[in-house]
This record gives sequence, structure tokens and C-alpha cells, in this order.
Amino acid sequence: MTSPPSGRSTAAPSWKVLLALLSLLLATTVWALGLVDSFAKPSVAPALSLEQQELTLLAEPQIPPFLRTLLLGTDASDSLLSSLRQIPLDRLDDRQKILFTALETDPELRSSLQQVDLESSDLLQLQRALAKDDSRNVSVDERSRLLLLTSDPLNRRLACEALGGEEESCLDQASAKRAARRLVISELLPIVALLLGGLLLLRHLWQLLRRRLPSWPTLLAPPLGVLDMVLLVAGGFVVLGEVLMPLLVIPISSAFTRGLSAPLTQGINVFLGYVALAGPPLLILRQQLGQLDRAQMPPQGWLQWRIQPLGSALLQGARGWLMVLPPVVLSGWLITRLIGDQGGSNPLLEIVLNSQDPLALSLLSITAVVLAPLFEETIFRGVLLPVLGQFLGRLGGVLVSALVFAVAHLSIGELAPLLVLGLGLGLLRLSTGRLLPCVVMHALWNGVTFLNLVLLGG
Repeated sequence: MTSPPSGRSTAAPSWKVLLALLSLLLATTVWALGLVDSFAKPSVAPALSLEQQELTLLAEPQIPPFLRTLLLGTDASDSLLSSLRQIPLDRLDDRQKILFTALETDPELRSSLQQVDLESSDLLQLQRALAKDDSRNVSVDERSRLLLLTSDPLNRRLACEALGGEEESCLDQASAKRAARRLVISELLPIVALLLGGLLLLRHLWQLLRRRLPSWPTLLAPPLGVLDMVLLVAGGFVVLGEVLMPLLVIPISSAFTRGLSAPLTQGINVFLGYVALAGPPLLILRQQLGQLDRAQMPPQGWLQWRIQPLGSALLQGARGWLMVLPPVVLSGWLITRLIGDQGGSNPLLEIVLNSQDPLALSLLSITAVVLAPLFEETIFRGVLLPVLGQFLGRLGGVLVSALVFAVAHLSIGELAPLLVLGLGLGLLRLSTGRLLPCVVMHALWNGVTFLNLVLLGG
């Protein structure tokens, strides 16, 4: 274990100690309440599964035969109907109620669907026609009129078939092709990444057992103390960033977004909210680093960004993303199998899944793929990990920083996968001795997740 840094006086003013203790108490309370509150928040997993099944059914006619077993599995329409039956009717949107009515064959359930309410009067006409016992006996002209009431390609196809139309005449080949492309990317990309990541992980473990891995570079840390980290994370990140800044930003954001569409309003609110969250801790970190003796600063700076060589940073980040993918997926699967889905998913996931506004998606992508990796890696792997490593040892610094990183997301259902992801990011920081590969790895993780959500929700 490395001895604590001696670049600053070890005696801290009493006001600073009191401020740190108060910040720690408030932050612990906020995070504890946030984690408990996340139990009551719905998980995004059912919505993701439903979107996946809808996309699969829409793409089914255009999936190549050699990929059908891998991508389609069992009968797509039966899978979607089974999922819809498990969701209370009042939690389905109008589009899903149309799908449910078009697919349902059970007489008792169909009778209950005859009384269902929809927000759209046009879609209600279509739903009522689908719910009738003699729905297949409508005339060609009436069927054509009813199908004009919805623009959703899957709704139109299933409604057309349920109203007596021929399968070939009901099929929209262009929509099916687009859905097939999205399905192939969203399904094959994770599978290929998991296989490559598993092979890289096995190779890495084999090299570790054979002692053929290069030694880790020296862990360089700014001469800050644990007290500084408490003020940075608990005071700056939680108390100022998560609690006080929203009180200032929400009224401004509400005035700025007045009259805009709901998706664009959400995108702007997320973007401005994250900028406001990142501001206080970054300003505190700048002030802390500004007080240090510049003569002691390493050649690559206190945070060891080490931008050059850029190519190796990109390769290290991509390799780290591939290697951490299998254990993160495995941890999530094990938690779900052992204790079930605990809910509390990041609300940003559902916002991206349901958004169709290009500008809103652009703001959300900048927040998730650019701002979040830059800010979170600066705080957690740039300063927190190396400073804690001076007191707890390298692996202790990795573990504690990963735990703080996981808890900071306030999502009980994602706590274990985020902890594993944080451990992977921390080990990448130690093995490379630089921060940029961690930002690349984090951006890849968020970017691929964002892409998958857009593909499923599109």
C-alpha cells in the first residue's frame, strides 16, 4: 500500500471537517431515500421486452431463413399475445390495445376487450370493429376505411388480417424490411460483442495465470485527502448537484420549454439537468486542484488524461467494453434469477425508448454518450479512484469508487450490473494508467445501449 500523499497539510480546519460531515450525512440520506424510492419505480425491462416482440413480429416476413431460429425463436405472435395478457389493460397505450384486440382469440378475453376505452376516437372505432365476434365479415371498403385510422405498420397489418384480409395483401414489405434491419442490428450486435468479449476475457485470464500480463503503471494521484473526496462527491455531486441545482434549473427549464412538444421538453430537461448536476462538483474539483503545488504535478496532469496516443486509447476503451460486457450481463441475469426484477430502472432509458423527436434524441444522445462519460469518469476514475488508492491500496480504491459510482445512479435494479461496470472501468484505469480509455469505454457502453433503445423504439 502506498503511503498517503504529503503534498498538502494533513490538518484540516474545523469548519471544513464539519462541512464534510454534514455533506456526508445529507448525501447518505439522499442516496438512501433515492434507492428506497427506486423500488416503487417501474422497471424498463417489460417495456423493452414488449418492444422487442413487436419489432420481431413486424420483421418476421423479411428475416432470412438462416437467421429465423436465432432471431425469432418461438412463434412471434404467440409471444407478443402472451406478454400483452400479463399487462393490465389500463397500463396499455392505444396502440398496444389495438395489437391486443387484433391478436386475442380467447372468447372471454375478447368480450372484455369490447368494453375497453381508448384516448383516440379514431382508434376506438378500429378497436371496436376488431373486438366484434364477426370482425372477419366486414366488407373490403369498410376494412380499407378502418385501416386508414392508424398509421402504425404493425397495427395495420394485424388489424387487416383480423378483419379478414389476405396475409399477402396486408403485408407492408417496406416496413417489414426496415424492421428486419433494426432487429438484426439490435440482436446480432450484442451477441457478437458478448462472444468477442468472452474470448478476450478468457485470453486475459489465461495470460494472468501464466503471468504474461504487463505490470501496471504507477498510480499517480493528486495530493488530496479523503476529506476532499467527501466534499467533492457528497457536497458537490449530491448536495449541490442533485438537490440544490434542480431547484434553480427546473423553473428556468420550464419557462424555456413552454409550448414545446413533450418529447423535446424531456430532451431539454435532461440535458440542462445534467449540465446543472455536473457544474458544482467540477467547479469544486477545479478549486481543489488549483490549490495544489504545480511543481508536483505529473507531466500528463493531475488526472492523467493522456490524450496521446489517441489510437491506443480508442483500442483500450473498446477492448475494455467488450471484456466487461459478459460479467455485467451475467450479474444482471443472476440478480433477476435470484431475487427477481427489482425495478427502479434509469428513467432516461424509457424516455429514449419512447421518443421519436430527432432533436430530442440528439440532446439525449449528447447527454448519455458525451456528457455523462466525461463527467463521471473525471470524478470517479480521474480523481476519486487514485486518491482512495493512496489510502486503501489500488484494489481498495477500485472497489470503493465502483461502489460509489453504482449507488450514485440511484437505481436498485441496476445496482449490481453498475457495480461490475464500475469495477471494469476502475481496472482499465489501473492497467492503462490513463483516463481517456475509461471515457471511451463508458461512451461505448452508453452509446450501444442508446442505439439499441432507438432501434427498438423506432
